[in-house]
Amino acid sequence: MTETASTASTPPSFLELAGHSVRWQLLGALSDSDLRVSELCVQLQLSQNLVSYHLGRLRSAGVVLRRRSTADGRDGYYTLDLGRCGELLTEMGAALHPGLRLAPRVDVQRAPRVPGCRVLFACTGNSARSRIAEALIRELSAGTVKARSAGSHPKPLHPNAVRVLKERGIELARRRSTGLSELLEMQFDYVITLCDRVREVCPEFPEHPAVIHWSVPDPSRTGSTEAETYPAFVDTLAELEARIRFLLARIEAHQKTAA
Repeated sequence: MTETASTASTPPSFLELAGHSVRWQLLGALSDSDLRVSELCVQLQLSQNLVSYHLGRLRSAGVVLRRRSTADGRDGYYTLDLGRCGELLTEMGAALHPGLRLAPRVDVQRAPRVPGCRVLFACTGNSARSRIAEALIRELSAGTVKARSAGSHPKPLHPNAVRVLKERGIELARRRSTGLSELLEMQFDYVITLCDRVREVCPEFPEHPAVIHWSVPDPSRTGSTEAETYPAFVDTLAELEARIRFLLARIEAHQKTAA
């Protein structure tokens, strides 16, 4: 009994971290889309000093990371690691009582059913990130998502994009890259920009889809040869798969609520 009481008397650090009202608001704001400090200030109506301080606390805990913007190197995007948040929440419940070990209400490992959902992934070249994301969301949704991808300045498909998807068991059927201008009349439920540059020039689409930004570095820029860039493509696929699993869980929950 003494050991149990001693353990329970020390709150897990994530409880104090996430329990602060500003940090909780920041976690919520970043749960869908990567944002800059200026955007977080406007959305939460808080000062830049306050937002930056609490973002620093979240970064120190490893639940938020910052990436320098490829559109403006003086700025940066903040990203929430939902997987890490899930791990910390699980640990927090178990710290109080083994019976409170938290399990996700939505199993992100299974294939959710999101019939009729239309998603567009956009980047600059439609040669790597957006093509990988398009293929993954079709696979992870068991084909229930109608997915497309396009680029602001299309260029040939990168061989490493084909390679990492093939190693994942996915064959790319379409090899031609698509320009954003070709899809301007199409209707989407979600438009997800994967490149900081394309976010600045992404056109508006009919029916006002939800616009989400994921600041994912271009893996093709990490080296001068296919061998040098291959590890970055592996990392990009892993990041996109994690993000897409959580996106599908949210879409599925939203559809059930709206039904």
